[in-house]
Amino acid sequence: MIMTLRQGAAVGFVALAVWIARLDQLRASYKADLALCRSGRTIDRANAERDAAKAEAGWAHQQVDAGKQQADREAARQPIIIRSTDTVREYAKTDAGRALCRGADRVRAVDALDAELASPARAASGSAGAVPDNAAAPPAGR
Repeated sequence: MIMTLRQGAAVGFVALAVWIARLDQLRASYKADLALCRSGRTIDRANAERDAAKAEAGWAHQQVDAGKQQADREAARQPIIIRSTDTVREYAKTDAGRALCRGADRVRAVDALDAELASPARAASGSAGAVPDNAAAPPAGR
């Protein structure tokens, strides 16, 4: 059976059509795989961003808590500072104040001691002249 030119062209055309259909099918399959991969990456990226935001929020809460704890520790360490004379007098009238506050005579004694210890320095005894040169002596350290 000898194929005519028309039949050969028809067979070639059918083969070309089958080949094009197969390429279209492969292209559609690759596009579906690519879309699936991209959607998976999008989900992974969203999960990573959510986890990063959660970690940053946890870090911020940890910093705030640490700051509060340090402020509490410092507040517990700071002594009671009494700025007003009236406040001192009122505090001295309480039982705790009588135990902690010094009497007026003891305060004056402390002030006198401070003044005595902090007296200005006196000049050294002796002459205030310059030290005479000794040209005959060799220089030190040579």
